[in-house]
Amino acid sequence: MSRLEWKIATRYLRGRRTGAMVSLITFIATAGIMVGVMALIIVMGVMNGLQTELRNRILIGSPHLQIFTYGPGLRIDDWHAALDSIRTQPEVVAAAPAVISTGLLNAGADFAEGVMVLGIEPDTGTAAVTELARYFVRGDLTFATEHDDVVSGMILGQGVADRLGVFPGDRISMVSPAGSRYNRAFGAVVPRMLMFDVTGTFNTGMYQYDNNYVVLPLAAAQQFAALDSAVSGIQVRVRDPWEATRVGEAIAAQLGWPYRFVDWQTQNAGLFSALKLEKLGMALILVLIVAVAAFNIVGTLTMVVADKTREIGILRAMGFPARSVRNVFVLQGAVIGLVGTAVGAVLALATSLLIDRQELIRIPAQVYFIDHLPIRVEPWDFALIVIVSLVVAVAATVHPARRAAGFIPVEAIRQE
Repeated sequence: MSRLEWKIATRYLRGRRTGAMVSLITFIATAGIMVGVMALIIVMGVMNGLQTELRNRILIGSPHLQIFTYGPGLRIDDWHAALDSIRTQPEVVAAAPAVISTGLLNAGADFAEGVMVLGIEPDTGTAAVTELARYFVRGDLTFATEHDDVVSGMILGQGVADRLGVFPGDRISMVSPAGSRYNRAFGAVVPRMLMFDVTGTFNTGMYQYDNNYVVLPLAAAQQFAALDSAVSGIQVRVRDPWEATRVGEAIAAQLGWPYRFVDWQTQNAGLFSALKLEKLGMALILVLIVAVAAFNIVGTLTMVVADKTREIGILRAMGFPARSVRNVFVLQGAVIGLVGTAVGAVLALATSLLIDRQELIRIPAQVYFIDHLPIRVEPWDFALIVIVSLVVAVAATVHPARRAAGFIPVEAIRQE
């Protein structure tokens, strides 16, 4: 591009004297590109942020892999041998037995709360399968108690503790669905109730965990679920969470029948599929904003061509090549696209950073599992949006540039 082409292109963009309307439309086209790029980057950041935040929150209390057996009873009797075999896998970082059950908590009032009961080995070090221990508000995994007439200590999710109005040091009863027996004297099923000490609370920020889970030591959970020495399954943490499915297949093949695996992606497949589909749909909708801005560029350059027909004819008569005329209008579209994209990208990054860092947008945790709107702008998404925006802006100049370059000088000069 020559200096003369640059000079003519910038002069046309400014729209001197009679081109005030052209200048206004140029501003509108630039603003359209800016708004489209800004909206696209922010929405893609929201979708990425939701996926990333949900994944991280899910993995706080959920292992990468869970090993179960087929059959009506959720129990593994010979779990010691299976655990030793699982630990031989090179991709396995940690593995531990777990008990999964349900219970009905009662703190001495008329109100009772149904909860998920998780029994784990009290390990907070590198051998821990999940990161739950990092989110304790009070207490730890020692489950230390002060009373002799309780089974053990219990750690409650913060939401459960708030609803029941209990604190560390309080005693609480929990009804077990396992071991209940029909009493002929009463003519009814007598529930099996055990007493526990509240020894701590945790707050992960994940609604599903904080409002539904309680944690027991493994031995107490086995007693509560009436499993004797058996466990419900084996939890596994692998080196790369995205390889959990492949590692699970290898473990299932190594253990053989009747063992099976469930990875964290499969457990939450519906949620992540919905987010992925929503991201795609929002991207397609917002791309239309950029497309509308591209039509604005076409309209702007068409008006410039109509307004500058005589000037173009004079330039052509003075020996200005048709290729240079085409370059002038391509430059105008490129400048509109570049300025709009740059401003939109900067505003999008600043807005995303502000919303994410300050947690400005609060959302209902019971619906979305998290309490604020996270935004994470991925470099690849950002680069793709910028490139597509620039390509669309330049492509919009093709028709007006060809039309201007195709003028016959004499006819253009005669144009009123």
